[in-house]
Amino acid sequence: MSKGIRFTDEFKRDAVAQVVERGYAVSEVAERLGISTKSLYTWKSQFSKPPHVRAEVLDQAAEIKRLKRELARVTELTMAGRSGH
Repeated sequence: MSKGIRFTDEFKRDAVAQVVERGYAVSEVAERLGISTKSLYTWKSQFSKPPHVRAEVLDQAAEIKRLKRELARVTELTMAGRSGH
């Protein structure tokens, strides 16, 4: 399944600023920019967090990704060991 188009943080911040700082409606900004209202609400939530909280969330996501890779590797080794007996 495709994740769709990836937008830069700058694009996201500008979209959020149109809603938060300039007072435009989420639906209006989303339609004008060709994005979903769900994306805009997600970005709004994401960029309303303090920078240290955003960094912590990104660090946690990276750690989860690393742990999933490690789990897959260990599981593969375990399964290969079982089939070798």
